[in-house]
Amino acid sequence: MNVDHLVANLGYGAVFLLVATESLGVPLPGETALIAAGVYAGHTHRLNPWAIFAVASAAAIVGDNIGFWIGHKGGYRLARRWGKKVRLDERKLKVGRYIFDRHGMAVVFFGRFVSVLRTYAAFLAGTSRMRWRRFLPANAAGGFVWAAIYTVVSYDVGTTFRRLSGTIDLVLGGVAVLVIVVVLFIVRRSLDRLAARAEEAYPGPLE
Repeated sequence: MNVDHLVANLGYGAVFLLVATESLGVPLPGETALIAAGVYAGHTHRLNPWAIFAVASAAAIVGDNIGFWIGHKGGYRLARRWGKKVRLDERKLKVGRYIFDRHGMAVVFFGRFVSVLRTYAAFLAGTSRMRWRRFLPANAAGGFVWAAIYTVVSYDVGTTFRRLSGTIDLVLGGVAVLVIVVVLFIVRRSLDRLAARAEEAYPGPLE
C-alpha cells in the first residue's frame, strides 16, 4: 500500500479512512498515514495541519468506538461461547473484566501510542465489558494527544521524523511487549487472588 500516493490523492479522506480502520481492529498503517499527511502538508502546504489533527482525532475516536462496540457485542459472546476451547473460562473472563474496570482507562489511553495496542485495545476493552462512560474519555484524550503530537512533529520536522518513526515504533513496541509479559506473569502468579476479587466484584455467573 502506497500511503504517500493515497494522501496526495485523497488528502484528509485517506487519513480518516486508515486511522479509523486501524483503530477498529484492522492492522492498517493509520499512524503512517498521519505522519505522511503531516510531512506532505509541511512540504506542499496543500493540507492544513489543524484539519489533519481534527480529522485524525475524529477518526481515532470513531474507529475505537466501533471497535469497542464490536468487542462488546461480538467478542464477548465469542469468548463466552468458545473460550473454553482455548482455556478462556468464565473465571478468566471475570479477571479480564476486573482488570479493565480498574485499569482500563490507562490501557486505552496509553495503548493509543503503541502499535499493537492501538489496533486492539478498544476491541479488548469492549470484550472485557469495560464501561463505555469510562472508555470514552480515555479514548478521546488518547486520540487528541496522539493526533496532536504526531501532526505537529511530522509537520515541523518532516522527513527526519518519518525516518525515525519506524525506530520509535520498534522501541515502543519492545517496551509494550516487555510490559505485557511482566503483566501476564504477575496476573498468572496472582490469578487466584485476582479471581477472588473479581468474584467479589461480579458474584455469580456472568450475564
